[in-house]
Amino acid sequence: MDVVKSSGHGKCDCGKCKCDKGWSGDACQYPTNCDLTKKKSNQMCKNSQDIICSNAGTCHCGRCKCDNSDGNGLVYGKFCECDDRECIDDETEEICGGKGHGKCYCGNCYCDAGWHGDKCEFQCDITPWESKRRCTSPDGKICSNRGTCVCGECSCHDVDPTGDWGDIHGDTCECDERDCRAVYDRYSDDFCSGHGQCNCGRCDCKVGWYGKKCEHPRSCPLSAEESIKKCQGSSDLPCSGRGKCECGKCTCYPPGDRRVYGKTCECDDRCCEDLDGVVCGGHGTCSCGRCVCERGWFGKLCQHPRKCNMTEELSKSLCESADGRLCSGKGSCHCGKCICSAEEWYISGEFCDCDDRDCDKHDGLICTGNGICSCGNCECWDGWNGNACEIWLGTEYP
Repeated sequence: MDVVKSSGHGKCDCGKCKCDKGWSGDACQYPTNCDLTKKKSNQMCKNSQDIICSNAGTCHCGRCKCDNSDGNGLVYGKFCECDDRECIDDETEEICGGKGHGKCYCGNCYCDAGWHGDKCEFQCDITPWESKRRCTSPDGKICSNRGTCVCGECSCHDVDPTGDWGDIHGDTCECDERDCRAVYDRYSDDFCSGHGQCNCGRCDCKVGWYGKKCEHPRSCPLSAEESIKKCQGSSDLPCSGRGKCECGKCTCYPPGDRRVYGKTCECDDRCCEDLDGVVCGGHGTCSCGRCVCERGWFGKLCQHPRKCNMTEELSKSLCESADGRLCSGKGSCHCGKCICSAEEWYISGEFCDCDDRDCDKHDGLICTGNGICSCGNCECWDGWNGNACEIWLGTEYP
């Protein structure tokens, strides 16, 4: 028979503690005689909310004895703060969905891969690998190390204990607005030093200010109105919506990308690229955001050959949309491909079945000018993120 010491106040005999004189409890942790006053004892048993034994036990000489009358030991902790009964499913009476679904720790279920829900009762409809892929942020971390991945969606940690909208957000929790504060205090006005707007944890400074947190003033002989007017040129927006205006001069975004250029950032050669990054379909050159096609090719991206080697019957069969109409009734068919009506600029798609007006806008621009509208959804260029590609995640602005 293996006999060992039990909590230093008894011996373990066949799995049960035999307590020394003057001690009691399952682990001989409670003294029979107490030299503490009741007030002092209760004070030692209070949790961080000043509740004695978390209302889940009784206080014995400064130590909590948790309520486990049923003998299952589900209530535990120094202050009986952990109640694993919270992990039991009312319907199945299993803890965290049963074996292989998750584990319970201090009243909370931590689900295994492929399961989710308060009690790990729901199975994901995607594989664990796909879930991990969707939750991976641009820097390669799961939910940017600022959240929990549940079935391919990130639940971002809210730094505010009151439950207000958190400073951390984004599809993969990539945005942390605390980075915009010179001194972090979510209840103060010290936001980009009061001289800018926070965009996914980066400060976009107002005219006349610069710095990571817009803390440094610039000297400029132009008024704010004069500066914006010089940056606007013939465009509706300063720097054509593709740059930052400072003292009448545009700095085009993204920094260092030579495809965006011009005095007012009016040229954007990214517009010449398709979703695969091919410039002008490989059949032309790009000039200030417009394709100049080689002989024998035409189209916005030089994607259509002028000569066609297929019969008209075959060509039309390839242009039929799901409803049986030719190019959804919104375009013409050429060599098996739809050419959407130029009069309705917003019509796009393989069968002219998409409406680019469905894509999100920011500052009045579809996809903020930082991506391609693909059948109602913005496909952002490298470095940009957000529903409207309005969030810059690349290197810092110059």
